[in-house]
Amino acid sequence: MITLDQARRLTDEQSVKSASRARRPATDITPSRPVSRGATQILEFFLFLTILVSCFVFIEPSPYEFAMGPLAFGCLIAGVTIRRELLPMIWLLLLWNIGGAIAYFRVSDIDLTDRFVIITLFMAMSAIIFASLFSTDSVRRLRIMRIAYIIAALVAATAGIIGYFNLTAGLGELFAPGGRARGPFKDPNVYGPFLILPILFLLQSLLSRGLRILPTAILLVILFGFFLSFSRGAWIHFVLSGVIMLGLMIVTAENHRTRLRLILLGAVCVGLLAAAMAAALSFDAIANMFKERAQAVQSYDVGSGGRFTMQILALTEVLNYPFGMGPFAFSEAYGIQQHNVYLQAFLVYGWIGGLAYIALIVLTLIAGLGAALKRTPWQPYLIAVYATFVGEVGEGIVIDTDHWRHFFLLLGVIWGLVAASRDFKRRLA
Repeated sequence: MITLDQARRLTDEQSVKSASRARRPATDITPSRPVSRGATQILEFFLFLTILVSCFVFIEPSPYEFAMGPLAFGCLIAGVTIRRELLPMIWLLLLWNIGGAIAYFRVSDIDLTDRFVIITLFMAMSAIIFASLFSTDSVRRLRIMRIAYIIAALVAATAGIIGYFNLTAGLGELFAPGGRARGPFKDPNVYGPFLILPILFLLQSLLSRGLRILPTAILLVILFGFFLSFSRGAWIHFVLSGVIMLGLMIVTAENHRTRLRLILLGAVCVGLLAAAMAAALSFDAIANMFKERAQAVQSYDVGSGGRFTMQILALTEVLNYPFGMGPFAFSEAYGIQQHNVYLQAFLVYGWIGGLAYIALIVLTLIAGLGAALKRTPWQPYLIAVYATFVGEVGEGIVIDTDHWRHFFLLLGVIWGLVAASRDFKRRLA
């Protein structure tokens, strides 16, 4: 079996060879034409900037939306192409949007429906851009994304902590209204899941390289900010994703000694997390909120207007509207959303869009797992991203994730690395 070091050397050798060629087919892992260093640096700068500002979403349009345009331009001048391995994702995203467009005409007179349709299209395009971007020069671009995302998470978590403890006058209501940290987000239930991938990146580093002061300090800050979101869905998401990441790391380890080391370090990390949680719960306000939020069923989950009742009603409406009710039509009829992205896919986008969305999720899970099990230079990144995506897919049962920006980043990264892994396998063969 090829080792990770051998895989990296092979990638470097292939990159040197491909750089000397004037033309390459669009399906290759390298750009289709020679690219200047300046164009590459422009692309890398815009990639870093886009991920960095992705945490500022308490205003719309957010800086992230404005940054995506320059990033697309950077991809264009750097010779990034859409590879054929991405076509399943692209076609399913297209069907998803077509279903939404058909349903839109039912409720085009409801406020904000125009914006909803535009955002859906934007999210699909962002996934395609990221997939194309990470399918080439994958390791370098993943490193840039990782650094920018960790910084963004640190900023968001710090804002959440400052707001929760009201360390700066006036910021408590902005960054932590209602006793729950949300940082520069509109909703703590989105803020929490946003922090999970950088947490996994840092945990992965600790498991692979051991405890180091700076990464550990950053991890603790982000974890504390994450905990203060008091999002039950995000907590479960984190546990599920963490278990999957550790499991994949153990399964793909090069030898038994590495597996044993990962198991031991995993146990140490669990102990440290438990100790950190115990320290946080020493604050009475935090302990009281934790007891309230840790209950399996909340008041808004049950009853005639509860989440679960709304989901049953939503299932009935799915059967009644094969072409979809359209954006916000369900909440207009019942006064509240159903809080389930899979029901949302059918309610808003019709059966065409709903089936396309379900197929997209299933294909991504299958293709992503296959790529994550392959020995490639980007395997550690893909394992962390895939584990986060699985957790987010699970969280979609209790919340609508169809407009979460980081969800489509995860989607794009997975498909980009699936394409890169298939090309890498062909070269090995």
